[in-house]
Amino acid sequence: MTKTESARGVRSLKSRAIAALARRDYSRAELAQKLSEHEPDQQVVASLLDELTQKGFLSNERFALATARRLSVRYGRARVEQTLSAHNLDRDLIEQALDSASQENGSELKRAFEVWQKRFGQPPADLPQKAKQFRFLTARGFSPDVLRRLEAMRYMPPNE
Repeated sequence: MTKTESARGVRSLKSRAIAALARRDYSRAELAQKLSEHEPDQQVVASLLDELTQKGFLSNERFALATARRLSVRYGRARVEQTLSAHNLDRDLIEQALDSASQENGSELKRAFEVWQKRFGQPPADLPQKAKQFRFLTARGFSPDVLRRLEAMRYMPPNE
C-alpha cells in the first residue's frame, strides 16, 4: 500500500466518523467500535479519535449529557446509569450527567408518576395488578423507594 492509498483510507475513515457524528453524538468507545469495522489498525482509529476530540467533534461529556436528558424522560435513574455505564464512561461524568438530567426533567418521583400515568392511568385494583405496575416501573429503572412513595401518595401527582 502506498502512502497515498493510506492517506485516502484515513480520509475515508475520517469522513465515516464525521458522517456518524453528524447524525448523533457517540461515546468515544462506541465510535471506536464502529470505525474498527472499517480499519483493523487500532492505532489509526485512536489517532483519528484523538483528532476528533481535539477539534470538538467528539465529546464524551456531550454524549453523556444528551443521552441522560433523552432517557431520563422515560426511565429512572438506575436505567439511565446502566446505559451510560455500558459506554465505558467515567463514573464522575455519569454522575454529572444524571444530576443535570434530573434538574431538567424533575424529580425521580415526578418522572415515575408521569411514566405510570401514561402507561396505566389508574391505581391498581388488586395485588396482581399492583405487582404488574411495580414490575413495569422497576424495569424502567425506578427504585423501590420511589415506587413506595408513589403508592403512599395514592398515585396523585407529586407537589414538587
